[in-house]
Amino acid sequence: MKRTAVAASAAALLLPLSACGGSAEAGSGSTVTVTVGYQSKTINTVTAGTLLRSLGSFEKQLNSLHDGHTYKVDWQDYATGAPITAQMTAGKIDIGSMGDFPLLLNAARGKQLGRPTRLVSVTGYNLRGGLNTVVTAPGSKLTSLQDLKGNRVSTSVGSAADGTLVRALQRAGIDPDKGISKLNQQPAVGASALSSGSVDALSQFVAWPGLLAYQGKAKALYDGAQLNLPTFHGVTAREDFAQQHPAVLEAFLKAQAAATDYLNAHPVAAAEKVAKATGLPAEVVYLYNGAHGIATFDPAVKPQLVSALKQDVSVLKAAKLTGDIDVDAFVDDRYIKKALGASYPRRLAAGPAPAASEVWPKGSEKTVSFKSPKQLLTYVAGHQDDIRAAYVPDPTTGTLWFADKAVWVADGDQLLPFVTPATAQAYVAAHGGARTVSYREALERAS
Repeated sequence: MKRTAVAASAAALLLPLSACGGSAEAGSGSTVTVTVGYQSKTINTVTAGTLLRSLGSFEKQLNSLHDGHTYKVDWQDYATGAPITAQMTAGKIDIGSMGDFPLLLNAARGKQLGRPTRLVSVTGYNLRGGLNTVVTAPGSKLTSLQDLKGNRVSTSVGSAADGTLVRALQRAGIDPDKGISKLNQQPAVGASALSSGSVDALSQFVAWPGLLAYQGKAKALYDGAQLNLPTFHGVTAREDFAQQHPAVLEAFLKAQAAATDYLNAHPVAAAEKVAKATGLPAEVVYLYNGAHGIATFDPAVKPQLVSALKQDVSVLKAAKLTGDIDVDAFVDDRYIKKALGASYPRRLAAGPAPAASEVWPKGSEKTVSFKSPKQLLTYVAGHQDDIRAAYVPDPTTGTLWFADKAVWVADGDQLLPFVTPATAQAYVAAHGGARTVSYREALERAS
């Protein structure tokens, strides 16, 4: 999800052009290789990558074509979207998945190099922007976005996380270019910089904020959902590949839909599969991809996501990463509509699951849901040695967070969890008698 590196893209263009677009031209009985670029640890793309691969859904769909070809899938795992774009524009990757800002760079680069790409489906999304978070060190004295002024902030320029940072700073009245010292770093580098104290905050995309919070290496400073602007991940395909091999692309999208249905029906099992494949803690995967997680999965290309994509262009232009982008020309939902058939209107109209508090008991393949955070705390207080993870939604943004990492507020009989100190303080300021309490005190009050 990092910005397209010009040098990497240029180097990729020197490579010979070979992929499904070349091998599939052979006659009946030939072996066709379909190359899929994905990001295993960008876990909101799993229905087009990690989970899809582990389920074998794409291979099953290809085997059902019965068109005289033998199909082989070449899965290529990358850390960010930039190298996927470079390989796609070199004709070496047929289908790729990445976040919204990298998708725009994918569109721009493809048009620039005469190898246009198209957005054909969506993987994980959050209609408020909760997939991106600004975090700071656990012992940091920073408590709000305004505190970032004059401080060092790590992000990946050109990513959705950078877009969140820029927009949030602008709303706070801070110049994103002059008000902070921004370091352009890959997520892992930024995480290390935060731990070492060489930066004061880190703005990153899923799953880094949740992972660092879970590990006790960071605390949330700004919840991207406060922007109330959609952010999402999607699937892009080379236009020439889509036109030449529509049945193969349709098979991929049907497989993606099957993987999505599996994730929605078996969220715990899906989280375990993704965790096993990526090395990420399953508890962190579930925070984002669970039944009430921060992300919602559906392959339908929703109008509000396309609208958000159009708004993102200005951020990339201001950063001089791209010029104008024709988003309407980039979006092509014909293939996913055909793949999903009569179910497409229903999927298009579907939305996120209602926010809920959840406990994942140790040794269980199912989570337990509660109507209120206080009920969850009561359960946790009585089963503290049997809890694998506990999740609670922020009452103002709906963003799910770990119960023991949330900022708790006591308001009469209510116990309310907030992702950040700033949103908690805003609630306290607006409700007389309310006050912040520690997690331990919240548990004691609930029990």
